[in-house]
Amino acid sequence: MTQKQAIQLFEERKVRTVWDDETEKWYFAIVDVVAILTESADAAAYWRKLKQRLKAEGNETVTNCHGLKMLAADGKMRLTDVADTTQLFRLIQSIPSPKAEPFKQWMAQVASDRLDQMQDPEMSIEQAMADYKRLGYSENWINQRLKSMEVRKELTDEWQRRGVEGQQFATLTDIITQAWADRTTKSYKQFKGLKKENLRDNMTNIELALNTLAEASVTEISKQRRPKGFQQNVKVARSGGSVAKAARTQLEKQLGHSVVSPINAAQVLAAKKTEQIEGEKDKD
Repeated sequence: MTQKQAIQLFEERKVRTVWDDETEKWYFAIVDVVAILTESADAAAYWRKLKQRLKAEGNETVTNCHGLKMLAADGKMRLTDVADTTQLFRLIQSIPSPKAEPFKQWMAQVASDRLDQMQDPEMSIEQAMADYKRLGYSENWINQRLKSMEVRKELTDEWQRRGVEGQQFATLTDIITQAWADRTTKSYKQFKGLKKENLRDNMTNIELALNTLAEASVTEISKQRRPKGFQQNVKVARSGGSVAKAARTQLEKQLGHSVVSPINAAQVLAAKKTEQIEGEKDKD
């Protein structure tokens, strides 16, 4: 199975998904869907109870659902129950929710859009831009974020060629972040007051640029050194991260303050909305 993980947005709520190129199907994280439909404080517990009940009833859909490793809130790849579009349609019937019908329409559109994007890759970029614009991000930030995705994909492809697998991806990412920002991914998120949110989506323009520089540097150094085994990849990750650390140090000397910021996207977007409201009041 050739898998491509992605985050989809339904009413600004995140749904983890995996696209399988071979079967041309989306697989959705069931617990994310349950969280949206039920608004439960503990969607995982709700799903466990529902799964037990459906299994006891002999529901074949639950039996046929399987698990895939997906990025969890703690930044680690964890086995997660997933369902394809057909299976999820059936499961939704068992969850009383006013959002059931809108969600099913959204799922159908996601599937349709993906098939269109396969024919025209530029459409996936346009969709990402539209999602970020809808959330209120600036054009400059969006352009940087899209570039960072391209750089990240090139890095993970390089890691795969060098034999990196599973949890090692997260570990190497932590090493890179620690090298340039002096923080692990977890501590960085805590510094910004984040929980389940994506760290890169909450970086400032400068933070994003430095992180992109670090990952691009790791990729180029890896291509030159051709590391074998995890420990050699660790050394390369530290070397690449140190390139961005040097750039950060020079910039901070000029600015006189740290560029590793506690500011998160929610704060920036809230301030932006406030400014817009105040601007409209001044016009009145």
